[in-house]
Amino acid sequence: MEETPRVLSSRQCFEGRVFKVRVDDVRLSDGSEHRVDVVEHGASVAIVATPAPDSVVLVRQYRHPAGKTLWEIPAGTAEPNESTLEGARRELREETGYLAGSVRPIGAVWTTPGFCTEVMHFFHADLLTAGEPALDEDERIEVGVFGREAAWRLVAEGTADAKTVLALFWLQGGEGEFGRDFGR
Repeated sequence: MEETPRVLSSRQCFEGRVFKVRVDDVRLSDGSEHRVDVVEHGASVAIVATPAPDSVVLVRQYRHPAGKTLWEIPAGTAEPNESTLEGARRELREETGYLAGSVRPIGAVWTTPGFCTEVMHFFHADLLTAGEPALDEDERIEVGVFGREAAWRLVAEGTADAKTVLALFWLQGGEGEFGRDFGR
């Protein structure tokens, strides 16, 4: 097993609204030195919202880096001083209008650990009550409820993202837990 590299220097080279980028110069245990580019992104939340046992709530929005409109489970970034559970409830309400009678953690995954610090915390929300979304100024979101088969078709068509695929596998597998505890 490789030892943790020694960080020789670290400098921030970009700060945006959603993430920062830093460049670390590191020394590996064999003495070699390398540059590592790191995207710093706070914890995020993703919500598997099920209004009925055989359906899931998805949101449709344009994703500029992908250059297309995608269907996804509701998700977002936890706010400073907000627990991931509170963030999940807030994001579900803001993006879909749904209030959940029950929200429970499923697990967490590193989204792209080769270059990004983001850990995505997944939650299951049910006992839903419909309401009005409270979208951010830059959000244009359509809300839909899909049966599992219809949601899988979106994946096959290339109009769903990776977190949605994980959510569908979770639903297909009996709604257990996955991942490890990342300090929820």
